[in-house]
Amino acid sequence: QVQLEDSGGGLVQAGGSLRLSCVASIDTHGPYPMAWFRQSPGKQRELVAAISGTGGLTDYAHSVKGRFTISRDSAKNTVYLTMNSLKPEDTAVYYCAADENYMNFWRSIFLKIWGQGTLVIVSS
Repeated sequence: QVQLEDSGGGLVQAGGSLRLSCVASIDTHGPYPMAWFRQSPGKQRELVAAISGTGGLTDYAHSVKGRFTISRDSAKNTVYLTMNSLKPEDTAVYYCAADENYMNFWRSIFLKIWGQGTLVIVSS
């Protein structure tokens, strides 16, 4: 089973940038589609961005479109979330996830492979 380790969170001022990383253990079945979710206190976990196994397909939540970019480096088994123009409302724990079925990112109750989460705090 693929295991994920996410990192890169921290404290940043509004308008600043961060890049999150998610390293996957060696995936003998080929590169999995992967995604980033986030969860703020008192709110449900929400999908932020997703990327297909080849990297040719990406999707973004409306709230981050144009500010965040998801990308992957298959040689390093790593997916990135580059976050620009950060806002206080982006404050959350960010989790990466992997699944063989790209569409399951919109049906998160089926997801079983998660990173441990990395905290992003955006100060105003």
